[in-house]
Amino acid sequence: MSVANLCHRLQSQVSARTAAGFAEVLRRLGAPLQVAVAGRIKSGKSTLVNALIGRRVAPTDIGECTRLVTRFQYGTVDRVEIVFTDGRKQVLPFAADGMIPAELGVDIEQVSHIEAYLTNAVLQGMTVIDTPGLGSLDAASVSRTEQLLGAAKHAKDDEGSDELDDTSRNAVAGAEAVLYVVTQGVRADDQQALAAFTAATASREAGPVNAIAVLNKADTIAPESVEGADGDVWKAATILSEKQASTLKPRVADVLPVIGLIAESAESGGFTSADAEALRQLADLDDDVLQTMLISADIFTTWECDVPSGTRLRLLEKLDLFGIAHAVEAIRKEPEITAGALRRSLLDASGLEAVRQRLSIVFAARADGIKAAAALASVTALAHASGDPGERQRVHDAIEVLLAKPEAHQLRLLEALTLVASGAVDMPEDLSEEVLRVGSNADIGAQLGKPGAARPDLAAHALERAGWWRSFASFGATPAQSRVAHVVHRAYFLIWQQVREA
Repeated sequence: MSVANLCHRLQSQVSARTAAGFAEVLRRLGAPLQVAVAGRIKSGKSTLVNALIGRRVAPTDIGECTRLVTRFQYGTVDRVEIVFTDGRKQVLPFAADGMIPAELGVDIEQVSHIEAYLTNAVLQGMTVIDTPGLGSLDAASVSRTEQLLGAAKHAKDDEGSDELDDTSRNAVAGAEAVLYVVTQGVRADDQQALAAFTAATASREAGPVNAIAVLNKADTIAPESVEGADGDVWKAATILSEKQASTLKPRVADVLPVIGLIAESAESGGFTSADAEALRQLADLDDDVLQTMLISADIFTTWECDVPSGTRLRLLEKLDLFGIAHAVEAIRKEPEITAGALRRSLLDASGLEAVRQRLSIVFAARADGIKAAAALASVTALAHASGDPGERQRVHDAIEVLLAKPEAHQLRLLEALTLVASGAVDMPEDLSEEVLRVGSNADIGAQLGKPGAARPDLAAHALERAGWWRSFASFGATPAQSRVAHVVHRAYFLIWQQVREA
């Protein structure tokens, strides 16, 4: 990789401290993409983390662990490591229920973060970082989230010359991508909360390339409160997600509805054959009785019926009323449905698959580019932190040479996207939207704004837009706009070549 080669080449031309930082950048380039799950307290972040991993390991009740940053990554042996602020590590087993222990038995004020290693296939391609909720927790927890974000303290060598200072460590410690969790009550300062979180990531600014959001707890939305929902909960959640997307853009690529609780239960083994049998019993109840029970959680658990109250409470904790109603409807439509098929139906209803697909499109397909862009941001920050003007200039010149190469076009596109999304380059609204669309999608149809179009139509449109942006770059654009326009022109030209040769 060209960015890795740049780091290797520069290591002998910079100070020992900066070189140590470059070594960490190189390590990160070879590691899976790091995706941080962020949001406000009680937004359901940890529940969503469990669903994404497919295993209930992240504590969801308020406790010591929910005040700490936890990094879930692939390992050949399941274990928990407590990483202290002085670099010490303490290994713990997972609790009997398979989760990180609720109480760690240490002074958490001395803890930097937690590393959780799992023999989990999902984590081979993506490290998931669970963070404390922003906006409502104690200052120490928010500080850990914003400043550390999974930063590993490097132990000093005998002379201490390779120890990274705080500025350098934070420059290379952040996640490369962000999954931001909101609920229906999006507050006016969610933009600021997202910005505060991403200040600690390795990228200069989160944007549509490396950030998406989910509207969690979509089943709690009252459909009558959303115009055009026609009484349908999921339709209401979709409409609300679209409104939130316009509010949070350009900081995020999209906002997708999801029901984290149902997703966690269906995906992490929480839904059992005993649960399916209990739902069958509920499906046999008179419809009027069941509809009355589903009015509220209190009525559902206290109503007199053949299904034991404790069983109903268990179903409520796993699926809530929406999931229970969905499962009962599925059973009534197909009385012979198996427990496995019912679990899959619940998983479909949770919206998790759409989130995973979007993660794949926004993050996985662009992982190398996102990591490379983050690496260049880290390299720049390390050089600036050195305090040596000559070192800064050498690094700056090397990066400019790299970006001038044709193979660095994806990095140029990510840079242009960041400049437009952050407002650093002012563009007319329609052109800004076009830059965001071209730069934040991996699918060609989506990039061109013509999903499902035939290949000749895609090729013709790409060539036409390439010509337009080339003309705009030469006539009428400001110098800053021209720099972006040249990158977009080349993006369209490469798309045209790709479609024509396919």
